[in-house]
Amino acid sequence: MNKKTTIIKPSYGNLPNDADGFDLLAELALDMRSSWNHAADELWQQLDSTLWKLTHNPWIVLQSVSRVHLEKMLADKTFRKKLDERVSVRKNAIESDAWFQHNYPKSPLSCIAYFSMEFMLSEALPIYSGGLGNVAGDQLKAAGDLGVPVIGIGLLYQQGYFHQVIDKDGLQQELYPYNDPGQLPITPLRHKNGEWLRLEIALPGYSVWLRAWQVQVGRLKLYLLDSNDAANLPAHRGITSELYGGDQELRLKQELVLGLGGWRLLTALGIKPEVCHLNEGHAALAVLERARTYMQETGSSFNEALMVTRAGNIFTTHTAVAAGFDCFSPFLIEHYLGDYAKMLGISISDFLALGRINPNESKESFNMAYLAIRGSGAVNGVSRLHGKVSGHILSTLFPRWPEDEVPVGHITNGVHMSSWDSAESDALWTKVCGKGRWLGTSETLGQEIRSISDEKFWKFRTKASASFVTYVRERLAQQLSISGTLDEIPNDTKPMFNPNALTLGFARRFASYKRPNLLLYDKQRLQRILTNTLYPVQLIIAGKAHPNDNEGQAMIQEWIQFIRQPEIRAHVVFLSDYDMLLTEHLVQGVDVWVNTPRRPWEASGTSGMKVLVNGGLNLSELDGWWSEAYTPEVGWALGDGNEHDDIQLWDAKEAEQLYNILEQQVVPEFYKRNEKGIPTNWIARMRESMAQLTPQFSADRAVREYTEQRYLPAAKAYYERAANKGILGKKMFNWQQTMEQKWTTLHFGEVSVKTHNGKHTFDVQLFTTDIDPKYLCVELYANGIKGEKAMIQEMKQGIKLEGSAKGYLYSASVASTRPASEYTSRVVPKFSGISVPLETNLILWER
Repeated sequence: MNKKTTIIKPSYGNLPNDADGFDLLAELALDMRSSWNHAADELWQQLDSTLWKLTHNPWIVLQSVSRVHLEKMLADKTFRKKLDERVSVRKNAIESDAWFQHNYPKSPLSCIAYFSMEFMLSEALPIYSGGLGNVAGDQLKAAGDLGVPVIGIGLLYQQGYFHQVIDKDGLQQELYPYNDPGQLPITPLRHKNGEWLRLEIALPGYSVWLRAWQVQVGRLKLYLLDSNDAANLPAHRGITSELYGGDQELRLKQELVLGLGGWRLLTALGIKPEVCHLNEGHAALAVLERARTYMQETGSSFNEALMVTRAGNIFTTHTAVAAGFDCFSPFLIEHYLGDYAKMLGISISDFLALGRINPNESKESFNMAYLAIRGSGAVNGVSRLHGKVSGHILSTLFPRWPEDEVPVGHITNGVHMSSWDSAESDALWTKVCGKGRWLGTSETLGQEIRSISDEKFWKFRTKASASFVTYVRERLAQQLSISGTLDEIPNDTKPMFNPNALTLGFARRFASYKRPNLLLYDKQRLQRILTNTLYPVQLIIAGKAHPNDNEGQAMIQEWIQFIRQPEIRAHVVFLSDYDMLLTEHLVQGVDVWVNTPRRPWEASGTSGMKVLVNGGLNLSELDGWWSEAYTPEVGWALGDGNEHDDIQLWDAKEAEQLYNILEQQVVPEFYKRNEKGIPTNWIARMRESMAQLTPQFSADRAVREYTEQRYLPAAKAYYERAANKGILGKKMFNWQQTMEQKWTTLHFGEVSVKTHNGKHTFDVQLFTTDIDPKYLCVELYANGIKGEKAMIQEMKQGIKLEGSAKGYLYSASVASTRPASEYTSRVVPKFSGISVPLETNLILWER
């Protein structure tokens, strides 16, 4: 761009920005940090308590308050002192060194560009749907807390994800209110001359103009793109209309905007990230635009540029089934990206090959996850189990490689505890662990939280239960009023939920694999559990089904029909329009979080992590994060930790198990009290859950792992490959080409095995033909047994074979505890700095 892209201070339009102190209020209101640091809440309540309670959006409150009242409050010494204090605290938090600066003061890592289709930061910015946005938002917040230099890249949706209403017939109805940018806590990006920063994406026959917005998230920034620009045709203004709406063509356009437009925005801002983190495959096209930018800067070919830049790219997959990847028809890809392929200097066939298993299969769809993998230097799943599941799903990209060597690692998700803890929880943790407990120093948290007495724990939980029941009653009354079924609630609302009863929570996306209706498998048995007069149980249900998921919507209707029975109404409620605000209340108030996915389809799950900090317990399938978190002293496990083919049979068994756990373990333990009325066994379990699991499954831990295991190594590798205009990257690409061309000339010769003194000694002949042996690693291999890892031992290169200019003898010895027949030899390519098999999947087996 030829205009200077320095961003000017935002203008506040017709707002009273000349009022003394207004700019300070605006500074606080436009920082999403207020969504988890509630110290400034009192200010917004004093400006407009009603609007604040309804919206929890400081920016709307600030825009709506009258000038007279605003100036009156700003002139109030107590209010102004509080404002000045909040601004000072914010400034100190943003400008002071944090974990990253203290631990990596000389790191060359200056910027990580984090791409995601959605970000869940606050109910004030509704550009999220669920789990993916939850992870993105929480990791962005944690990165800011820790001082990790992340920049978020996403889309600004005119309507976002749908809002849910349950009608009189128990059917889900979808509403799509317009997101007025003027009422969102965002500011437009402008050039120094005041002109709006706009980007152009060339599509067949026309251009789409993108507007750019900035969201302040503590010390970090999130940039959002939207297509609702007056220069666009009406059809194109709606590209960023809905999250996960529309058809495949609209989805592809959105991914063009996110990937290509997102990287171009960084270029326009003069930002050059060392690391590009793709949160799912939606933004996979960013790896191509990054390579294209590098091509322009260095004169490299596309393949050379990709070899250099991929070292700095990281791909995190959240998908647990192959059908979950975004795939597009060859026609759509050729239509929308054919000209782009020419810009890259490659044919459309070569372009399509980047997203296919078989490049020669003309009908195979283009898979964005495959593109992301082929354009990244590291790939990871979002839990230990999901890493293994992903290895299985993606094994087709690495033919002839053992599944456990498919290059997919894992970094288990965590949640931003400060966003999900209640005020009471925050006070409890602060008293024993300090205010900076989630800022990179979590090693002693478990020991400290164990020092809290049973009495204090129980007082904390009973207070949370009372607040939660009040919220449920208010929200339910409002919900039933909207749907026209207010007569369902008793005249005396007190029977509607008891603060002293055991409260279960189930809130998930209503999809068949999550089995939201497993609790309804035996309705009469569930009813007996809920209506037990001595040991009552109450249940909160929430969740949305995708508008195109008829099965999911039918499951919602089944719950509504069950709840509307007169004998059930006082014990179960379905709270509609599951969003971030509702989630906060649920995870802060429920005693047990129930999760029933069909293993292994839950990649990680984060909802159950949010109850940890608030003293809630988990009863969950051994899937996702719970598979690695569960021990008997912290909660309850559903299932046997295995996968099963007979779905109907296993659903029946797990439903029976679920009822048994509730009846025989959960309910009795909750109601078994000592002489002081305290459930000591329950408190013990709650204490261990908080002590062991809260630090382990915090976004603080996850971001530190990403930083140390992914970001820092990726930045180092990128700089090494890019140095001196990419000399090393070019060497790597040339080596890769040579290996692919000559690999088929490799072949094994004779193999001999001798067993002596408790050892097998293997001698293997390998004919290397035109490949320099220094680029080969010959290994002795045996499959793992009883769940252990495979045995892999590098063989030593020995003498050159007589009569052969290109033959060598390789040898290795292993203990003879296993038969020699279980071992075989193999050859893999070797080049310092290149990841095998991620960057080259060549392999040759002796047999």
